[in-house]
This record gives sequence, structure tokens and C-alpha cells, in this order.
Amino acid sequence: MIREAILHIPLSNYAYSISSNTVVFRLRAKKGDIKKVIFFFGDRSCRKTPVDFFPIEMEKVAYSNEFDYFSVKFDSPFTRICYYFSLFDKNGESLFYYGDQFEKKLTDIRSEYFQFDYNQDGDRAIVPSWLKDAIVYNIFPDSFATGRRNITNKALLIEKDGKVHKGLRGGTINGIRENLDYIISLGFNTIYLNPIFSAGEYHKYDLIDYYHVDPVFGSDEDFLSLVKECHKSGIRIIIDGVFNHIGWKSNIFQDCIKNGKKSKYWEWFNHLCDPIIIPDNYIDIPSYECFGYERMMPKLNLNNPECQEYFLQVGEYWVEKYDIDGWRLDVACEICDDFWRNFRKRIKSVKSECVLIGEVWETASHWLNGDMFDSTMNYDFRRYCERFFCSQNIDAKEFNGRVTEMLMRYREQIAYGQLNLLDSHDVSRFLSLCHGDNNSYILSLVFLFTFVGVPCLFYGDEMALEGENEDDYRQCFPWIKEKSELYYLVKELVQLRKNEKALRAGDFIESEMLENDVYSFERVLDGDKIKIILNRSNGTIRLPEGKILSQRSILNSLILPMGYAVIKV
Repeated sequence: MIREAILHIPLSNYAYSISSNTVVFRLRAKKGDIKKVIFFFGDRSCRKTPVDFFPIEMEKVAYSNEFDYFSVKFDSPFTRICYYFSLFDKNGESLFYYGDQFEKKLTDIRSEYFQFDYNQDGDRAIVPSWLKDAIVYNIFPDSFATGRRNITNKALLIEKDGKVHKGLRGGTINGIRENLDYIISLGFNTIYLNPIFSAGEYHKYDLIDYYHVDPVFGSDEDFLSLVKECHKSGIRIIIDGVFNHIGWKSNIFQDCIKNGKKSKYWEWFNHLCDPIIIPDNYIDIPSYECFGYERMMPKLNLNNPECQEYFLQVGEYWVEKYDIDGWRLDVACEICDDFWRNFRKRIKSVKSECVLIGEVWETASHWLNGDMFDSTMNYDFRRYCERFFCSQNIDAKEFNGRVTEMLMRYREQIAYGQLNLLDSHDVSRFLSLCHGDNNSYILSLVFLFTFVGVPCLFYGDEMALEGENEDDYRQCFPWIKEKSELYYLVKELVQLRKNEKALRAGDFIESEMLENDVYSFERVLDGDKIKIILNRSNGTIRLPEGKILSQRSILNSLILPMGYAVIKV
């Protein structure tokens, strides 16, 4: 038995509750080493010694290149649980595993077993009930629409209260509202907007005023009308919260420049030097901390109580006054945990179903324990898709291993709410990464809309927009362009996901790889089983029996090269 590969961590993604009754326990082992695992649990507070333990055989639910993952999910009659594992390997060896030790015998001392101390309602990771059903359309406001089915693609400069506000392409809030029918026709039920608050540059990440819509985009009333129209049409709306940094032209930072250490805002920033010297070019590094080294975006110190309270009130304000349905939180990983824990409490006290999505580009387990975020932007999803479908430098076995590890690092309810994306305002268009190859991109889109998590499409992806640099991947929505094959595919896949609950809430079951360049998996729920086959290879694949829900390149019951099939079996 390869003991060093065996892993279980109490009170983590390896041991957690889904409800007041339902609990999940997981164990990791070296791939192919452990043949059977029996999970034993008992009441850690029972009055008997030894404790009565009850057995459940664990199921191997996933595997990667290196590991097998065993899991058990059940309704426990106990709120306080002690537990251990009985392990049987391929060579006939058996051991008990408890208290981080491998033993030949059990003990009567209950405290030596693994402990699930108490199933606390307040400690459980609870995500908004609607999140797993969300299908998100991400809009970069400056680039989407000026009015109905048009965008001017003209720069705009507005001066208001002594501040200069820039627009680059002419997008407005009313332009989004007047084109809601387009978004509805595609089937999306959630909109995520990049920043709309008053700021200097066209991207609006250099905030000036957190309490008003930028005048380039329109008015506060325009936004309220948009939210009301969205809700009337059954669409939820998520907005971008930029609390890691502020704009250099904001009154708050300007007060620090003017008054130095005497400014009441001095401690709202990290490591200011008096006097504050702002570089007159983009090359020199500022003496003050910024987002990255961007001089226009001085970094906020949210450990400061006054600064923290100001932004907690900002968060509450937009939920209370405009009834938004969620916050996407910029540069979330660089902000102190204390702020996020308080932010969650304050926002959830106003609207418990308001979703909190953190921008974290790497493994996000730290922020997804139920006390900070409900979800994060899943850039790992994009990375793995790029390597399998686009650059094709990993095979199906490696791809499977990576997505498996991605799922296993989170609690079940968290994994189903992860914001999966191929594109965003910060990265090259995925179609460009595919070198304009629709075939690779189509397979990626099918995976996006059938995998575990919340699919998020960046505006214009359905119109085959490309772009590798910032100016290109944030280009205008092509309203005058004829609808492409991708448009109709996206519409089909969105409807498929809405029709088939198994694709939103079903278990993820890995299938045996048919060959190196074919990836296949199943989504299973309440007797419904949907099989997805993605053929990246140059060969053909025999089509399984069942009802075809979506397909491309099928001939004589064969899935042709770069084809796919979604089948209810």
C-alpha cells in the first residue's frame, strides 16, 4: 500500500456538509493502488465505549493521472461524527486509517479518530440557489452597444465636476437595455457587466466615484431602468466591484496628494511617501503601491477600519438601491480576508441570494470555504481547454487529470457554482488562441456548456470575434455582421443546458478514454444519463446508442474528426 499518496483532511473539501443532514467525505489514493475503501462513522458523543461504528463502502468517483478519488455522500443521523477508513489494496494488504495514522487495530479512544466535530449551519458553504442554473453573458460596457443594434465606435470625452471621463467605442447602459432582446433570444439568464462606475479611462477600473454610473455610459437612472428591465425579463445582473484600488483622480487620493500625511485618507493607502510623487510616464514605477505598477490605480488599504467601512457601505448601497443580483470582485486575491468576511456578512444581510464571485486566477480554495465568496472566475478551466483543444499539447488523459483535480479541490456545491470561462476582458480571444480554427473552438464551447460549473460567454464570442491584444479583444460588438455558425451553436447549447437539468446539476462521471485525442464524460441525475464525446482526433468514433441532443460531423453512426455528440443514453 502506497501510504504516502493517501490523503484525507478533516473539515475541508475532503470532509464537509451540504445541508443540515447531508455530509460528504473523500479520500485520495495512488491511482490503481487501493481496490476498496470502507468508511466507518459513529456518534462522537454517544454514551457507549467503544463507539458503535456504521460502515458505508466508498465509491471511486474520479481519477487523475496520479490519483484515485473515493467519496461517500449520505444523510447522517448524527450532528457530531467520528470516523475512520478501512483500506484494501491491490496486493491484499488492509489497514485502518484514522487520526492521520495507519493502524492494524482499532482503538477504544474516540478522540483518536478523525472528527467532524459538529455540523454547523453557520460554517457550511452555502451558495445562492439559482447559481448552478445561471448561464452568463459577460458585457464590456464600452464595447457593446450605443443604441439598438448599433455602436458608434467613436471616442467620447465628458468633463463633469472637474473630472474627465473617457469612452473609447461608444457603449452605453441604454445600449445594453435596448438590446436585451438579443441576449434573451440567445437564452442567457444572467448578465455580468464589467465596471460601470464613474472613472477616468474607458475601461473604468480607475474609479473616481463609487456611487454613480460613469457619465460616458449614461445616468444612475439608466442603470436602474436596465436592472428593472432585466428582472422583468427573468435576467439577473452582476456588476464589477473594484475595491483593491482606486483611481488617481478620485477626490480621496487627490486629498492625500494635496494634504500629505494630514489627509484623513492617508492611512487608506499602502506605503505612501510624503510628498506623493506621481510618475509622468508609464515606465517609471510609482513610490506608492498600485494595482500591479499602474500609477493610475493606487492600492487601497482595506485593513484600515474607516476605509473598510466606506467600501462595505458601497457594496450594500448597490444591492439596496438597485437590487443587483451579484458582485464580481476585482483582484480579490490581494485584499485582506477580514474585509471579504465582513463584505459577505453585510451583503448577505441585505440580500441573501446575492452572489459573490472573486477574481482569482489560481487555485481559489482559500476563498471558497463559505466565509468569503460563493464562486471565483475559473481561469484554470480556460487554461486546460486551451492546451487540449487549441495548442493540443496535452492528450485526453492529461486533460481529464487536470479537470478532475480542478473539481476535487472544491466542495461539491462550490464546484457547481464556479464561473467557467474561455474569454474575458483580460485575455486574448479564445478563437484567436485556436488560430481561427472553428473546429477546435466548437469543441471548447461544447465542453463549456456541458461541464460542471456556470458557463460564462464574453460578448461577441458567438459572432466569432478574435483578438490577441487589448484593443482587439475589446473591440466593438459587430452588429452589422451576419450571424455565424457559432451564433447558432451557442444558441443551441444554451437551450440544451436549460432543457437538461443533468447538465446543470448532474454528477460528473469520467468515461474511459477511447483514444488519446478523444475526451468523453457523462452527466447523471435522477436516472437521466447524458454522454458527451469530443473527438479531437483524425479518426472516427463509433456513436453510442441513444437520443442525440446535439451533434456535429456525424456520418453513418460515426463521429468524424473534430466532431462531437451529446447523447441521452
